[in-house]
Amino acid sequence: MQRAKPGADNAVPMGDDPMQTIEGPDGRPRCRWCAGAPEFLPYHDEEWGFPVGDDRLLFEKLALESFQSGLSWRTILNKREAFRAGFAGFEIDKVAAFAEADVERLLADAGIVRHRGKIEAVINNARRARELIAEAGSLAAFVWRYEPEAPGLPQSRSTAPESVALSKALKQRGWRFVGPTTIFAFMQAMGLVNDHAEGCISRERASALRAAFTVPGRQARGGRL
Repeated sequence: MQRAKPGADNAVPMGDDPMQTIEGPDGRPRCRWCAGAPEFLPYHDEEWGFPVGDDRLLFEKLALESFQSGLSWRTILNKREAFRAGFAGFEIDKVAAFAEADVERLLADAGIVRHRGKIEAVINNARRARELIAEAGSLAAFVWRYEPEAPGLPQSRSTAPESVALSKALKQRGWRFVGPTTIFAFMQAMGLVNDHAEGCISRERASALRAAFTVPGRQARGGRL
């Protein structure tokens, strides 16, 4: 079976048991991919899979996932602070105002991934995000429309019908580097789907946080958008 390795390379073999966990340093079970690098454990325990409704954080993750395309998430995670410094904390309005001088500045920044196409895509996507916020009220309200209704077997896939649909919707609005696999990794990380393995200590926490989470834009319209 090919399983998606969250937050890292997509569609890599991870064994035959999609429910498999590993024992963490505290003796409690966690998703197997935590063993891939030391920095994965705190990322898993503190961030991955917990619902996010903040536009800045959602935009940051979309940007970082676009940079991760073709690379490992470990590379991006280790450069995240440099990315934040270079991209003005991923404040949408600030990034949308970047000019060619900022592109050249970022191309000279050894702390990030220096890829002109991806740098220009993030600036473009910030401008498209401003348009989308004007359309939907917030970036969060828009992306949460595509929350998967049928989560599926944890970590058993690298795309979903909803990630295909969201990818298409973003591309129609001019976004770049937002393919279905990139978008599904974003959904996993931002808690639109609880993809923690069965038995992982974070699965129950993610479920509880999701139950208490007010989906942006949904309450005002009285149900799923």
